[in-house]
Amino acid sequence: MDKIVIEGGRPLHGTVKTSGAKNAALPLLAATLLTGGVHRLRNIPHLRDIRTTKTLLYHLGATFEEGDPLSIHTETVDDYEVPYDLVKTMRASVLVLGPLVARFKRARVSLPGGCAIGARPINFHLSGLERLGVNIELKHGYVEASAQKLVGNHIYFDIPTVTGTANIMMAAVLAEGQTVIENGAREPEVVELASCLTNMGGSIQGAGTSVITIEGVSELQPLDHTIMPDRIEVATYLTAAGITRGSITVRPCIPEHVEAVIHKLEQAGMRFEIGDDYITCSAGETIHNIDVETNPYPGFPTDMQAQIMAMMCLADGQSIIIEKIFENRFMHVSELKRMGADISIEGNTAIVRGRSKLQGAPVMATDLRASASLVLAGLAAEGVTEVSRVYHLDRGYERLEEKLSGVGAKIERVKG
Repeated sequence: MDKIVIEGGRPLHGTVKTSGAKNAALPLLAATLLTGGVHRLRNIPHLRDIRTTKTLLYHLGATFEEGDPLSIHTETVDDYEVPYDLVKTMRASVLVLGPLVARFKRARVSLPGGCAIGARPINFHLSGLERLGVNIELKHGYVEASAQKLVGNHIYFDIPTVTGTANIMMAAVLAEGQTVIENGAREPEVVELASCLTNMGGSIQGAGTSVITIEGVSELQPLDHTIMPDRIEVATYLTAAGITRGSITVRPCIPEHVEAVIHKLEQAGMRFEIGDDYITCSAGETIHNIDVETNPYPGFPTDMQAQIMAMMCLADGQSIIIEKIFENRFMHVSELKRMGADISIEGNTAIVRGRSKLQGAPVMATDLRASASLVLAGLAAEGVTEVSRVYHLDRGYERLEEKLSGVGAKIERVKG
């Protein structure tokens, strides 16, 4: 297996060009299943999860013309079954369930896999589809969905769910009548999907708020869209500037998408210059301790919890980090402790006592964002850090070692 080798202790300076947002691209790729035709998507990131999704679509009968834009031909889609081998590594594969049942009135999709950061059940997806008139059965590890027709309804989520909101929106856009989603996810990726579905001929109001109203239509047109910048990638590189005591400009980006992260980094002593499509983060004289609690958007994102924890390992005091989204998202703690971090866990709370330095060490990635936190720690640590199992990293960061090298990091990928 590949590993990433980092010689730390170098302040990073320069500009990083961000890629398209993985978490926006995945539901949009799924949305191409809603109607036959030639769909065009620009700024698609070259990531493992994207390749997995394209393989899944190909299995269903879609064909591709590679390039930018990526052209996806879905008039040839003639299958509605997604086997386990195609979904075992990626939870977002469940996003094809809504589009398939909306278009073909049936779907057979294996229960998904992905990062081991908690149960992340899909019961909200299934109960929402049942409210739209879909019959759901779980058989032999598969979700078997069928319907005579989809009919709009009122759907309430007990907790906001990004993929659940996306799945129900995609199904409801072709349902008869009106669907109202209450306590829906407000993330920018949901807003982008709603905008695209509307441009395809759908009718969606309220995206970006907790109440989303969908008026069903009888047909849609093919999708043509440019993927927005990845806000988690943006926030990760801003944190890299802080932890290495450097200065990094990240562009293109949508600054309002990372306001919660910027707020916390400012508390930690970072200085910012913010433009329409760029952010410059410069380290202060010291890293101040801060307290962080993850929450659904617009709160502090769970996908940045591990990275901010790595930074707090070098803060000038004690930080409290509370994880409120996933129950098993502190697996990076044991690896950070191998590098000299002083962290203790009490339930869903991490107590991080800052130290003056970290030391390079062999560490192992356990999930996507944990991988990023270990890379950040390695950039700031004394000596050499080797991060193994970086296939997790490749699920969400495009050419990370190349981009970091471009701003002064001594980092390389070693083929395993």
